[in-house]
Amino acid sequence: MTSNVLNKVNEKIVSIPIGSVNLQAELVIPLDARSIVLFAHGNGIGRYSTRNRYLAHVLRQTAGVGTVLVDLLTPQEEAIDLRSKHCSSNVQFLAKRLIGITDWLLNNPSTSNLKIGYFGDRTGGGAALLAAAEHPMAVGAIVSRSGETCLTSDVLSYIQAPTLLIVGENDLPLIAMNQDALTHIRASKKQLEMIPGASQKFSEPGALDEVARLASCWFNYYLASHQQRELSVHAMPWHQINFGF
Repeated sequence: MTSNVLNKVNEKIVSIPIGSVNLQAELVIPLDARSIVLFAHGNGIGRYSTRNRYLAHVLRQTAGVGTVLVDLLTPQEEAIDLRSKHCSSNVQFLAKRLIGITDWLLNNPSTSNLKIGYFGDRTGGGAALLAAAEHPMAVGAIVSRSGETCLTSDVLSYIQAPTLLIVGENDLPLIAMNQDALTHIRASKKQLEMIPGASQKFSEPGALDEVARLASCWFNYYLASHQQRELSVHAMPWHQINFGF
């Protein structure tokens, strides 16, 4: 693992074995991190998503978490997917990959002591929810941006991790889908946030910054220890971040 002393982070490109394939991932862990966020990109490739790279950077800077940006498809699968979209649109397929990466994090000496969070977008948002439902004890918090959350109520009812769903105000189909999902998620802490004026891609000025702010606050709070959480409550007026704690 490469240590960047100036920025106080450890950076590493790792190969994660999942069944018969190996997935390439970028692992970046601040030296004082107590948690790590795994990104699930809905178009199959996560490591090369500019938006995810930006969000990961903000999370490391503001929430002090480690991040995993991973290619959920092999180069061969990606080449096929460019024509068919068979893999990147398959929530079950992506969820199995997330579970495999989660198991690797739990067993890797450099990450086994870190609490795990999921950040998913588009189909990756649905995959993150499905993976959390199937692996409830491993996931400490979930954030989904423009998540395609069309899962059955039986699946959603198994989610235990605090879950934040973020959608753009102008993305009406996904608003309805996420509102429906929220009613079936049984986690004690769950929230739907709509970003004013934002579309599905959050390309409007300031929209992605607001996603980063909300995600950072959510992970900073719910991936913290109980003692740290109590300190956060006293240090920050939570009504100012619109979560209604």
